[in-house]
Amino acid sequence: MPGTAVAEVMPLADFENNRALLFGVAYRILSSVDDAEDVVQEAWLRWSRVDPTQVANPQSFLVRISSRLALDRLRRVKARRETYLGPWLPEPLPTEPGVEESIEMAESVSMAMLVVLETLSPLERVVFVLREVFEFSFTDIAVAVDRSEPAVRQLASRARSHVRERRPRFRPDHGLRRQVTERFLAASLGADVDGLLSLLAPDVTVWNDGNGRRGAPRTPVSGAEKVGRLLVHGIERFLRPLATLADSAPDGVLTGSIVDVNGGPAGLITAGDEPVGLVVIGLDPAGERVTHIWIVANPDKLRSVVRPPARPPLTVVRN
Repeated sequence: MPGTAVAEVMPLADFENNRALLFGVAYRILSSVDDAEDVVQEAWLRWSRVDPTQVANPQSFLVRISSRLALDRLRRVKARRETYLGPWLPEPLPTEPGVEESIEMAESVSMAMLVVLETLSPLERVVFVLREVFEFSFTDIAVAVDRSEPAVRQLASRARSHVRERRPRFRPDHGLRRQVTERFLAASLGADVDGLLSLLAPDVTVWNDGNGRRGAPRTPVSGAEKVGRLLVHGIERFLRPLATLADSAPDGVLTGSIVDVNGGPAGLITAGDEPVGLVVIGLDPAGERVTHIWIVANPDKLRSVVRPPARPPLTVVRN
């Protein structure tokens, strides 16, 4: 192979070998599939302009580029999220239920964890993801975020303490979560209030990301009775009208199915071929009662759940 061709192939190979890692870092920082993919694309554009012979460690170099791009983007979007109409929830990421990930990797991309990461400052979040999830050295992280190593250690400690206080302390197995999710979805769509109340913890809380759509609650709702009524009436007042507008479901019929997102099962509500809602639940330590409910009804965040674009697997192996 001519020397020029080799020079062109090697940068591409180095990038492709690390693409999954770059997407995994960017998604955990941004909680947005589209934004993460944009970061990966921009990282490639920058990498393609670099002389690879001057880069000692392509992986560290690419992660540094992607982390800085994700940090800059997070700072820009965070202000918009603060003025979002109603709760802002992460964009669901389709995952493979048949692929067993480590508990730590699955937890780091769960809806519960991403919601907690939203409460960190942008810099704390980048440091936490690079250190706690991907186990990069403090030296590498310091270069990536342009801070001193002592400052990075302090950021990591603060972020770790913050997350530890707020993260769920129990994660039931995949099979149990799927069973409860199926029962929850059937009771919600069937307007079975008693069935719902039998599943809800007394202090259950629901967050509904509807992007300001009429009928979607703009503040979290707590308490089993309130949440039960909200789920039943909310489907009729909020999701059912969306179904009647769907060309593929003119009769307004809603159906439910189980999909795998963010490392676990979720309930997908569709009208014909169109997704109108995604429900993710959190369980108590006994795995019997639902304590947290996250509902994503913003259509812009549901496109990839039904028609996921081709992308690298979520789990990556670092060199």
